[in-house]
Amino acid sequence: MQRRTALKTSIGAALALIVASKAGAQDIDETSQATLDIVMGLMGAMGSGDMGTMNDLMAEDMVWHNEGDATLPWIGPWNGKEEIFKFLPIFGENFQTTKWENTDVLASGDTVAVFGNMNGITTKSGKEIGDFTFALRAKVRDGKVVLWNWFEDSFAVSKAYHG
Repeated sequence: MQRRTALKTSIGAALALIVASKAGAQDIDETSQATLDIVMGLMGAMGSGDMGTMNDLMAEDMVWHNEGDATLPWIGPWNGKEEIFKFLPIFGENFQTTKWENTDVLASGDTVAVFGNMNGITTKSGKEIGDFTFALRAKVRDGKVVLWNWFEDSFAVSKAYHG
């Protein structure tokens, strides 16, 4: 089921504004809606820096895999909640999100796909990336996120990161 969701975020000192629309019961089945709520809850907690909620929504064996240019310090797989919480500060030290907009969100059973546009500044070079697209595939098991598979225009991001 396709869903339009707008999520605009400007992260500065862990402050985020999240706007999301709810689908009615006729638009999405109960399992898919629960999966969507969990994934969007995790996304919102990340945006606001709410580590407690993030911890609650993540499975112990969660896999976080960012696809892209391996020379960027936040690209690669992290296996398990402990490793993910070690990785997140690395991302935060290297990337400042200045724009976030979810354009399409699809939920089916245990899987959610989110597509959108974003922008940011890489702190290494201080350069703005420019608007680029992203995609997320997330999976939920037993009320917890078990997979966060992130895809971005790593060419644009790498170009800004490396100056």
